[in-house]
Amino acid sequence: MSNHLVVTALGTDRPGIVSQFAKLANDCDCDIVDSKMAIYGNEFTLIMMLSGAWASITKIETLLPPLSVELGLLTVMKRTSKHTPPNFVSRLLLNLNGKDQRGTMGRLTKFLADRSLDLGAVRSHAEESVDGQPMQNVSLTINVPEKVDITKLELSLKELAQEMELSCTIERMQGTNLLTSDAAKLEP
Repeated sequence: MSNHLVVTALGTDRPGIVSQFAKLANDCDCDIVDSKMAIYGNEFTLIMMLSGAWASITKIETLLPPLSVELGLLTVMKRTSKHTPPNFVSRLLLNLNGKDQRGTMGRLTKFLADRSLDLGAVRSHAEESVDGQPMQNVSLTINVPEKVDITKLELSLKELAQEMELSCTIERMQGTNLLTSDAAKLEP
Protein backbone atom coordinates (compact mmCIF):
# COMPACT_ATOMS: atom_id res chain seq x y z
CA MET A 1 0.00 0.00 0.00
CA SER A 2 1.34 3.40 -0.98
CA ASN A 3 1.58 6.17 1.61
CA HIS A 4 1.24 9.85 0.76
CA LEU A 5 2.83 13.00 2.14
CA VAL A 6 2.04 16.62 1.31
CA VAL A 7 4.97 19.01 1.64
CA THR A 8 4.81 22.79 1.46
CA ALA A 9 7.85 25.06 1.39
CA LEU A 10 8.37 28.82 1.47
CA GLY A 11 11.55 30.85 1.29
CA THR A 12 13.65 33.33 -0.63
CA ASP A 13 13.77 32.40 -4.31
CA ARG A 14 17.03 31.15 -5.78
CA PRO A 15 18.06 28.55 -8.36
CA GLY A 16 18.27 24.89 -7.35
CA ILE A 17 15.51 24.61 -4.74
CA VAL A 18 13.26 22.35 -6.82
CA SER A 19 16.28 20.25 -7.79
CA GLN A 20 17.10 19.70 -4.10
CA PHE A 21 13.52 18.57 -3.35
CA ALA A 22 13.49 16.25 -6.38
CA LYS A 23 16.83 14.76 -5.31
CA LEU A 24 15.54 14.19 -1.77
CA ALA A 25 12.41 12.46 -3.09
CA ASN A 26 14.54 10.25 -5.34
CA ASP A 27 17.05 9.46 -2.57
CA CYS A 28 14.16 8.43 -0.29
CA ASP A 29 12.60 6.27 -3.02
CA CYS A 30 9.48 8.46 -3.18
CA ASP A 31 7.51 9.48 -6.25
CA ILE A 32 6.40 13.07 -6.83
CA VAL A 33 2.71 12.57 -7.58
CA ASP A 34 1.84 16.25 -8.03
CA SER A 35 3.62 19.54 -7.52
CA LYS A 36 3.13 23.23 -8.06
CA MET A 37 5.45 26.14 -7.49
CA ALA A 38 5.10 29.88 -7.75
CA ILE A 39 7.02 33.03 -6.98
CA TYR A 40 5.29 35.69 -4.86
CA GLY A 41 7.37 38.83 -4.55
CA ASN A 42 10.84 37.42 -3.89
CA GLU A 43 9.48 34.33 -2.16
CA PHE A 44 9.53 30.85 -3.64
CA THR A 45 6.56 28.62 -2.78
CA LEU A 46 6.21 24.92 -3.43
CA ILE A 47 3.59 22.33 -2.67
CA MET A 48 4.04 18.72 -3.63
CA MET A 49 2.48 15.37 -2.93
CA LEU A 50 4.80 12.41 -2.57
CA SER A 51 4.01 8.72 -2.49
CA GLY A 52 6.02 5.73 -1.39
CA ALA A 53 6.33 2.88 1.03
CA TRP A 54 5.86 3.64 4.71
CA ALA A 55 9.64 3.50 5.31
CA SER A 56 10.29 5.87 2.37
CA ILE A 57 7.81 8.45 3.63
CA THR A 58 9.26 8.17 7.14
CA LYS A 59 12.76 8.70 5.72
CA ILE A 60 11.73 11.87 3.89
CA GLU A 61 9.97 13.13 7.05
CA THR A 62 13.29 12.70 8.86
CA LEU A 63 15.55 14.23 6.18
CA LEU A 64 13.40 17.19 5.12
CA PRO A 65 13.84 19.34 8.27
CA PRO A 66 17.67 19.53 8.00
CA LEU A 67 17.42 20.23 4.25
CA SER A 68 14.91 23.00 5.00
CA VAL A 69 17.34 24.60 7.45
CA GLU A 70 20.17 24.30 4.92
CA LEU A 71 18.05 25.97 2.22
CA GLY A 72 16.55 28.58 4.57
CA LEU A 73 13.00 27.39 3.93
CA LEU A 74 9.92 27.10 6.10
CA THR A 75 8.38 23.68 5.48
CA VAL A 76 5.31 21.84 6.65
CA MET A 77 4.56 18.15 6.09
CA LYS A 78 1.39 16.17 6.56
CA ARG A 79 0.56 12.57 5.77
CA THR A 80 -2.55 12.12 3.69
CA SER A 81 -4.28 9.62 1.47
CA LYS A 82 -4.81 9.56 -2.26
CA HIS A 83 -7.54 12.01 -3.24
CA THR A 84 -10.71 10.46 -4.60
CA PRO A 85 -12.74 13.25 -6.14
CA PRO A 86 -16.52 13.13 -5.96
CA ASN A 87 -18.32 12.48 -9.20
CA PHE A 88 -19.31 15.84 -10.64
CA VAL A 89 -21.54 16.07 -13.70
CA SER A 90 -20.04 19.30 -14.96
CA ARG A 91 -17.17 21.68 -14.53
CA LEU A 92 -17.30 25.41 -15.20
CA LEU A 93 -14.26 27.50 -16.03
CA LEU A 94 -15.04 31.04 -14.88
CA ASN A 95 -12.80 33.92 -15.97
CA LEU A 96 -13.34 37.41 -14.58
CA ASN A 97 -11.45 40.56 -15.55
CA GLY A 98 -11.76 44.18 -14.61
CA LYS A 99 -10.63 46.99 -12.37
CA ASP A 100 -8.73 45.70 -9.34
CA GLN A 101 -10.90 46.02 -6.25
CA ARG A 102 -10.66 44.74 -2.70
CA GLY A 103 -13.03 41.93 -1.75
CA THR A 104 -13.42 40.26 -5.14
CA MET A 105 -12.14 36.86 -4.02
CA GLY A 106 -14.16 37.05 -0.80
CA ARG A 107 -17.41 37.68 -2.67
CA LEU A 108 -16.73 34.98 -5.24
CA THR A 109 -15.79 32.28 -2.74
CA LYS A 110 -18.73 33.18 -0.46
CA PHE A 111 -21.07 32.88 -3.46
CA LEU A 112 -19.73 29.37 -4.13
CA ALA A 113 -19.69 28.31 -0.46
CA ASP A 114 -23.29 29.50 0.04
CA ARG A 115 -24.30 27.12 -2.76
CA SER A 116 -22.10 24.23 -1.53
CA LEU A 117 -20.16 24.26 -4.80
CA ASP A 118 -16.71 22.67 -5.02
CA LEU A 119 -13.89 25.01 -5.95
CA GLY A 120 -11.44 22.91 -7.96
CA ALA A 121 -8.80 25.55 -8.75
CA VAL A 122 -8.13 29.26 -8.32
CA ARG A 123 -5.78 31.63 -10.12
CA SER A 124 -5.84 35.31 -9.29
CA HIS A 125 -3.43 38.08 -10.14
CA ALA A 126 -3.35 41.82 -10.49
CA GLU A 127 -1.44 43.84 -13.07
CA GLU A 128 -1.33 47.34 -14.48
CA SER A 129 -3.20 48.04 -17.68
CA VAL A 130 -1.75 50.07 -20.55
CA ASP A 131 -3.16 53.26 -19.02
CA GLY A 132 -1.60 52.49 -15.61
CA GLN A 133 -4.84 51.37 -13.90
CA PRO A 134 -4.63 48.27 -11.67
CA MET A 135 -6.54 45.38 -13.24
CA GLN A 136 -7.43 41.97 -11.84
CA ASN A 137 -7.78 38.61 -13.52
CA VAL A 138 -9.49 35.76 -11.66
CA SER A 139 -9.93 32.23 -12.98
CA LEU A 140 -11.95 29.66 -11.06
CA THR A 141 -12.68 26.02 -11.82
CA ILE A 142 -16.01 25.09 -10.29
CA ASN A 143 -17.03 21.43 -10.00
CA VAL A 144 -20.81 21.20 -10.25
CA PRO A 145 -22.81 18.38 -8.64
CA GLU A 146 -25.83 16.83 -10.32
CA LYS A 147 -28.39 18.62 -8.11
CA VAL A 148 -27.40 22.08 -9.40
CA ASP A 149 -29.16 23.68 -12.38
CA ILE A 150 -26.12 24.70 -14.44
CA THR A 151 -28.00 27.24 -16.55
CA LYS A 152 -29.28 29.06 -13.45
CA LEU A 153 -25.82 28.91 -11.90
CA GLU A 154 -24.25 30.47 -15.00
CA LEU A 155 -26.86 33.23 -14.98
CA SER A 156 -26.23 33.91 -11.28
CA LEU A 157 -22.47 34.04 -11.86
CA LYS A 158 -22.92 36.52 -14.71
CA GLU A 159 -25.20 38.66 -12.52
CA LEU A 160 -22.61 38.64 -9.74
CA ALA A 161 -19.88 39.64 -12.20
CA GLN A 162 -22.05 42.49 -13.48
CA GLU A 163 -22.67 43.72 -9.91
CA MET A 164 -18.90 43.68 -9.36
CA GLU A 165 -18.30 45.46 -12.69
CA LEU A 166 -16.19 42.61 -14.04
CA SER A 167 -16.25 41.05 -17.48
CA CYS A 168 -17.13 37.37 -17.31
CA THR A 169 -16.68 34.33 -19.52
CA ILE A 170 -17.86 30.85 -18.62
CA GLU A 171 -16.81 27.65 -20.33
CA ARG A 172 -18.83 24.51 -19.60
CA MET A 173 -17.42 20.99 -19.71
CA GLN A 174 -19.47 17.85 -19.20
CA GLY A 175 -19.21 14.08 -19.31
CA THR A 176 -15.91 12.69 -20.51
CA ASN A 177 -14.64 16.22 -21.14
CA LEU A 178 -14.12 16.58 -17.39
CA LEU A 179 -11.03 14.45 -17.67
CA THR A 180 -9.73 15.57 -21.05
CA SER A 181 -10.52 19.26 -21.47
CA ASP A 182 -7.73 20.58 -19.23
CA ALA A 183 -5.16 18.41 -21.01
CA ALA A 184 -6.47 19.42 -24.42
CA LYS A 185 -5.98 23.09 -23.58
CA LEU A 186 -2.29 22.45 -22.93
CA GLU A 187 -1.67 21.04 -26.38
CA PRO A 188 -0.33 23.47 -29.02
